[in-house]
Amino acid sequence: MTSSPQPLPGADAQSPLQTVDRALGILLSFNEFRTDWGVLELAETFGLTKSSAQRLLASLAAQGFLRADSWTRRYSLGPAMWRMASLWERTGGLARLADTVLTRLSQETTKTTLFAIPDGAYVRCIAAIDGLHGPLRANPLIGDLYPAHAGATSRSYFAFLSPAERRNLLQGRPHPRYSEHTEVDEQRLEALFDQTVTDGYAFSQGEYDPSTRALAVPVLLGHRPVGSLSISESKVQQDGTDLMDFLPQLLAAAQELSDLLSNKTAAPQRNWRHGKSLSNQTRSRTKA
Repeated sequence: MTSSPQPLPGADAQSPLQTVDRALGILLSFNEFRTDWGVLELAETFGLTKSSAQRLLASLAAQGFLRADSWTRRYSLGPAMWRMASLWERTGGLARLADTVLTRLSQETTKTTLFAIPDGAYVRCIAAIDGLHGPLRANPLIGDLYPAHAGATSRSYFAFLSPAERRNLLQGRPHPRYSEHTEVDEQRLEALFDQTVTDGYAFSQGEYDPSTRALAVPVLLGHRPVGSLSISESKVQQDGTDLMDFLPQLLAAAQELSDLLSNKTAAPQRNWRHGKSLSNQTRSRTKA
């Protein structure tokens, strides 16, 4: 279930900043359940006049952020959104967002940390930070593909897909055996996926890379997985710690990354007249 859109700020005002806020609010109202808007529907939902709603939708469509259907007269997301998202991904925006979380998690656990996103029947590592004991192996982790049937890093993502979606991706595909610990039977794999959902995490030892063990959790937006967050170590490493001891830190880091991806971390408010952060001014007054 998703929350209902809130009335847009300054519905009766005409200042440029309020108009920008209202336009951005419309774009952010789209989701997997809300894929298009009609003028009257938008006006009623957000507390706008019909003329204001029409102008906002038409302006966004003129710039390519929305697309107007001439038959239904409804507006859906347009090609400019794809261009912006593609640019953000190509320039490493998602990896940079994850780096801060991974760095802190690696410092807290001393383990190698990585963030992976879906890539067909795999997850692909897009960001990684080496642990205290150095790289897990000679080749870089970034760019590695992890198959759905082998290892915690991939299982913690695929387990949280719907069974039908997972079957469409995996059923009938060959499942190579990478070590004696790799599970290749589809029924037993489904049992592992179910157990991962029940536990809220996945753990593996040598299923994909025979020399490593990993603990992983999904990164969720709402109830949908968008990737996985893992801590890993060499199986020969003996430092007196157990990966499971770090599950609370891993879960907290996954929640932090989820909040960043969903923009739940509020940006500091600014005093636009003086160009200063209001939160900084408040802290200064408190110290004084």
